[in-house]
Amino acid sequence: MANPVVTKRRFVGTHVPMEPTRFETHPSKYKHWRLSVDGEVATVVMAVDADHPHKPGYELKLNSYDLSVDIELADVIQRLRFEHPTVKTVVFTADLDRVFCSGANIYMLGLSSHSFKVNFCKFTNETRLYLEDASAESGLASLCACKGTTAGGGYELALACDETVLVDDGSSAVSFPETPLLAVLPGTGGLTRLVDKRKVRRDRADVFCTTAEGIKGKRAKDWGLVEDVISRTKWDETVKARAGKLAAKQTVARGPAVELPELAPKITATSFVYKYVELAYDKATRTAQLTVKGPDAAPQADSLDPNQWSLRAFCELDDALLHLRFDLSDIGMVLVRTVGDAAQVLAHDAALAAAKTGFAREVRLLQKRVLKRFDNTARSFYAVADAPTSCFAGSLLELALGADRFYALLDDKISVALSVANEGFNTTHTGLSRLGARFYGEPERVGKVIARGKEGPIDVEEAEALGIVTVAADDIDFADELRIAVEERASLSPDALTGMEASLRFVGPETMETKIFGRLSAWQNWIFTRANSTGEHGALTLYGRPERPQFQWNRT
Repeated sequence: MANPVVTKRRFVGTHVPMEPTRFETHPSKYKHWRLSVDGEVATVVMAVDADHPHKPGYELKLNSYDLSVDIELADVIQRLRFEHPTVKTVVFTADLDRVFCSGANIYMLGLSSHSFKVNFCKFTNETRLYLEDASAESGLASLCACKGTTAGGGYELALACDETVLVDDGSSAVSFPETPLLAVLPGTGGLTRLVDKRKVRRDRADVFCTTAEGIKGKRAKDWGLVEDVISRTKWDETVKARAGKLAAKQTVARGPAVELPELAPKITATSFVYKYVELAYDKATRTAQLTVKGPDAAPQADSLDPNQWSLRAFCELDDALLHLRFDLSDIGMVLVRTVGDAAQVLAHDAALAAAKTGFAREVRLLQKRVLKRFDNTARSFYAVADAPTSCFAGSLLELALGADRFYALLDDKISVALSVANEGFNTTHTGLSRLGARFYGEPERVGKVIARGKEGPIDVEEAEALGIVTVAADDIDFADELRIAVEERASLSPDALTGMEASLRFVGPETMETKIFGRLSAWQNWIFTRANSTGEHGALTLYGRPERPQFQWNRT
């Protein structure tokens, strides 16, 4: 994750958002990447503009990156899936001489709050997982062409690609310098990918991760750190040939091309308001209301409309979740509600599942990614169905199943409903469906709930009996029971809740994703607060200064 290049500048302070973070962007607005498409191959050039950091106070030297750089990278990957269906391989490269990427900008990390550091690393890792998902699900392979030094987060990007090649020029190396230089760890899954994905021997991985200057040339290839090393004289032709071979292996058809919609939320002092999503918050009580509206029209068969509910509502939900993470760090308790016609939600789910286009498949995959982002957001989520207009149905029922609790009012006008969206496609980080995670150890109950869902809407009393609803109460007790539950939750330690929720949400088998995010939650909420890294004399604090860090040598 880290940028190992030492400079003389140092900045101090705390990351305080001056205005809401803008997660929407477009290739015409990129400051740090250049995208070009030539037939089946897209080339994405990292050309970080040092003078356009996410927040003022530091420069992005030597292709070091911050949140603004990764927001654009996430946009690149998303747009390639939707807007460039003919592309089968994306090549990541850079235009700096002898540097591909020097990793996350250290001065950005130095002036950031703990919350920002954690969420920055989480977002960056989700972006890398989306790149891997594009290869696994969408026929979009990736090649990282490192024509220069590749350190920290730059190498973590390379590890997320299908193949990595390194220039063999006697000086360029790949490295994870975080432990020896900064007393931290690669923050976006690098250690897990090194041994689980690349299957590098753990003794060699140990040497690699404690060698600040990294490993280059034939040794990097022999150890499995890269697929190949290429001389400068053969660089262009070899990279082109490898990209072509990767493209030839892809069999998944995408398309037709559809341009992603502009969301343009209305932002006020207390809310983010979209067409289908509203995030309203109260800083005094540290609570928020996340409301998702159902469709306002019937679906069209094989629709290519970028503003169709199935796509736009989930794009808006994704954006709202990111604002919650980055701009509302003091909001800990979120009530999740839905409003609309449940039958329309079910109709849209059915139409999307029945559509034959690659575009429809991409919409479903996007929904799955957004629901994973919901699972992975460190906030307490209570789903609430307390009005006849509630529509926890199908894809929106996934929000209630993913929430920490589901409260429902006993009212004959309130019900839940299932659709094809609940039958296993929308898997969690563990690979289980949300129903499968809910009834882990009782798989027969999953089938029972799905079978009952095919019969029609399920009233609250039956939903509680089936295990869908956590707490059902009548109108005499409901408001007080919910109020007390919210007040109790808001009074608990945010740190303890983060650890508890992450542990409970990822029930089931361990996967590379659960390892990455579980370890991320654990080490960042410990190492980033330890004196050896971020204390007055810590390595991260003193980075770029002549003073040597002073470590506390006791092990826990």
